[in-house]
Amino acid sequence: MRPSPVKSDIPDDSALAAAVAKLAAALQARGWTLAAAESCTGGWIAKCCTDLAGSSAWFERGYVTYSNAAKRELLGVDSDVLEREGAVSEAVARAMAEGAVRDSGADVAVAVTGIAGPDGGTVEKPVGTVWFGWAVAGAVTQAECCRFGGDREAVRRQTVRHAVQALLDRL
Repeated sequence: MRPSPVKSDIPDDSALAAAVAKLAAALQARGWTLAAAESCTGGWIAKCCTDLAGSSAWFERGYVTYSNAAKRELLGVDSDVLEREGAVSEAVARAMAEGAVRDSGADVAVAVTGIAGPDGGTVEKPVGTVWFGWAVAGAVTQAECCRFGGDREAVRRQTVRHAVQALLDRL
């Protein structure tokens, strides 16, 4: 799958909070809980979710799985998949989301794994490449690749917004 064209509309804290508030309402309307499995965002999705008062009603837990070892140990991502595909891949994003649902008991999970920069990019996976996974218990896991522009913070902010907004769109 080819990533979407480079995006660089950088959300501020209020835009992230507004997106999370909409997600919270949608999850609560269904009586669902959310888990977040994060690599390149380092817990920023979980932070934005728990910034909202009352989030314990719909936010189950977050996993910060920055290293491959953490992805294996906490989310059950297969070592062969990590070695063959690399951490920034569709297969790993899907496995992270599925592992988060399976381990947490949450109804839905979002996973992100990417290259925020400024280093670490390659020709095949340049800085700003992020894979997303969305898992709903009992349904087929979905994945998407995006490429974001800007510096490290910009990439991470755009990743958080896209993770939340795309999950909301899927609900």
